[in-house]
Amino acid sequence: MKEIAEIKIPPIRNGTVIDHIENGQALNVLKILGVNENNIDSGISIGMHVPTTKESKKWKDIVKLEDMELDETTVSKIALIAPEATISIIRDYYVAEKFDVKLGDKVVGLVRCSNPNCITNKGEPVSPKFFVENRNPPRLRCVYCDRILLNISDNLI
Repeated sequence: MKEIAEIKIPPIRNGTVIDHIENGQALNVLKILGVNENNIDSGISIGMHVPTTKESKKWKDIVKLEDMELDETTVSKIALIAPEATISIIRDYYVAEKFDVKLGDKVVGLVRCSNPNCITNKGEPVSPKFFVENRNPPRLRCVYCDRILLNISDNLI
């Protein structure tokens, strides 16, 4: 019988590493990035249910994106589903920048209200706006109708 070798996620030369994603959320991160089988131009590595050294958690997800750097809006969306994530910008195999995602006090225009009767869903020129009631796990309350947004990943814009 042949022994199974451990497989590691290979390093990337240039791009972005999103680490410490909440276990099971890597596919939602790919959804935020708009990645699908039709638009992949560079390598993407995904690690799901990977052991972590953080004391509060046992498992995490990780996503590595070759030749891609994230804009501020994308990072803000990632913070909504992975509030403990870290973003590392890689250049020539070295970490050029590293930062934690941050969730502010308000979220504007990133998610839609789940209340079909909310003014933001009635065709009015009003951008969805939420108060952040809790950061980890994220809990958002609509400014207009007071609805608590239960499933953030399904309501991302």
